[in-house]
Amino acid sequence: VKNETSAKWNKELSKIQIETTDTEKEKVFYTALYHCFIAPNLASDVDGRYRGHDQKIHQLEEGERHYTVFSLWDTYRTLHPLFTLIQPERTEEFIRTMLRMYDERNDLPVWELAACETECMIGYHSVSVIADAYMKGYNNFDITKALDAMVHTSKLDEWAKKEFANQGFISSDQEAESVSKTLEYAYDDFCIAQMANKMGESVIYEEYMGRSLNFVNLYDPSSKFMRARRGAQWFGPFDPSEVNFNYTEANAWQYSLFVPQDISGHIKLMGGARNYEQHLDNMFNA
Repeated sequence: VKNETSAKWNKELSKIQIETTDTEKEKVFYTALYHCFIAPNLASDVDGRYRGHDQKIHQLEEGERHYTVFSLWDTYRTLHPLFTLIQPERTEEFIRTMLRMYDERNDLPVWELAACETECMIGYHSVSVIADAYMKGYNNFDITKALDAMVHTSKLDEWAKKEFANQGFISSDQEAESVSKTLEYAYDDFCIAQMANKMGESVIYEEYMGRSLNFVNLYDPSSKFMRARRGAQWFGPFDPSEVNFNYTEANAWQYSLFVPQDISGHIKLMGGARNYEQHLDNMFNA
């Protein structure tokens, strides 16, 4: 058993090979890579049964596997994109798992743990994981169902999703962490748009590309930060270093640069590349 386990880990860890004469660097790298595989965890038993979000016992088709622990706010940015490179088969299994969760609770996972949705973080970043995989050519899952699930999840009447869509931003008196949620919803909607475009769903593409630009509604040109709004007014007093209820585990310095879906547009908002670069330098100095 020990030898089989060592062989399996060596196979996984050797998917990335580094060249260095520094054994300590090598240890650090492969320890970190090992830690990447801690979650998601296998949730289905050897006979293919698993407990679903409906608390019923389900039976998988032969050869299929079901997973748990999708801490997506923590993993959608870098870990899941890494999995598309070094865990391609499991990436598709993860997505099929998410779609089963959608069947069982009518919502894609946010921060799933042991057949329970904790809802402890923000965004609907399942859509980022699904779209990233699909855009890279992974499609061993029901893509039509996936897009439907992504759109449905984005329009549920929860966590100010409807306010985001109708107003173009979330007001600070409507929902806590309104700046972070506005920015992350806008990014997720960009992901939905990209997948819809590749699938030829032009109506969905146009709607969600429009929604992906909602970040501009929280940009304050006088301070060049993303700021909370209470209706038509900026929330104040404003200190970009303050960690408060307008941001998620962060402050304005950090979140004001979260526009990965339209970096060039954000640079124009900031007054050009030189201003953008200066803002980056100021953030690291701060």
